[in-house]
Amino acid sequence: MSAETSRPPGDARAAVARALADVPREPGSAKPDPIIVADKVSRTFGGINAVEVEHLEVQRGAITALIGPNGAGKTTLFNLLTGFDRADTGTWSFEDRSVSGKSAAYMASLGMVRTFQLTKALSRMTVIDNMRLGATGQKGENVFTSLLPWLWRRQEEELTVRADELLARFKLDTKRQDFAGSLSGGQRKLLEMARALMTRPTMVMLDEPMAGVNPALTQSLLGHIQGLRDEGMTVLFVEHDMHMVRHISDWVVVMSEGRIVAEGPPTTIMQDQAVVDAYLGAHHDTDLGDDALLEEDVVEQYEAEAEAEEATQ
Repeated sequence: MSAETSRPPGDARAAVARALADVPREPGSAKPDPIIVADKVSRTFGGINAVEVEHLEVQRGAITALIGPNGAGKTTLFNLLTGFDRADTGTWSFEDRSVSGKSAAYMASLGMVRTFQLTKALSRMTVIDNMRLGATGQKGENVFTSLLPWLWRRQEEELTVRADELLARFKLDTKRQDFAGSLSGGQRKLLEMARALMTRPTMVMLDEPMAGVNPALTQSLLGHIQGLRDEGMTVLFVEHDMHMVRHISDWVVVMSEGRIVAEGPPTTIMQDQAVVDAYLGAHHDTDLGDDALLEEDVVEQYEAEAEAEEATQ
């Protein structure tokens, strides 16, 4: 299914749930249709193993959450897979193509794009110009053809139409001519996600999409992330907000000290002993019974709130 073809939200999530129903709940489990397969990926900084992943597979068309305590290696793994950093060892593939050590630009050209915890919007450019820059394969970027506007003007007009459609979808159309630096933190997150879609990706990787976002925009961001899956895209995101993880993810991968220690569906993963140990390692002075992350009654409350939100939409 192409990234431009939408399915009803319930159908998309149900299809992914069926595909993952028989996947073993264990680290490095094989997936029925993986879009990413990584083996023996490691990265050290000053003798410290930031990432030491034996095996990882990410299911195509699913929303996969990558969680773990601070310093677990989540963002470093993101950087390695997307070409923003180089691994010391290991191999990985994307869409059955070996991409180990490839650049970020090359990965984007294949259909893998990412956002950052700290947004990378170009503050002194307008919102619409930020969007135009997100598209790949622009003829006007060549130093010679840029001098011949009749060779690229039509393409730029088409890209502008697409950019305006995405801005309207993300409710940023009223900010079209504003400088990106004037946007709020949440609006910049929306702009970065919208700009990523200018490449027509098959996979979107989001690094803490809720960090620094005003609660008023949280539900909007959640809806947009679910919308990516409903259009056939694969989503891998890093997040600390367990409410968000349980609400929208189809599968959860847990990292601790650079390793993958657990995998499973969001409804059961927080009861896994390896997950409990990972978070207690980060918060050793916190009594497990007081940890809201693991409290069953808090989980039930979150699920009730999520159901109420969906009922009002």
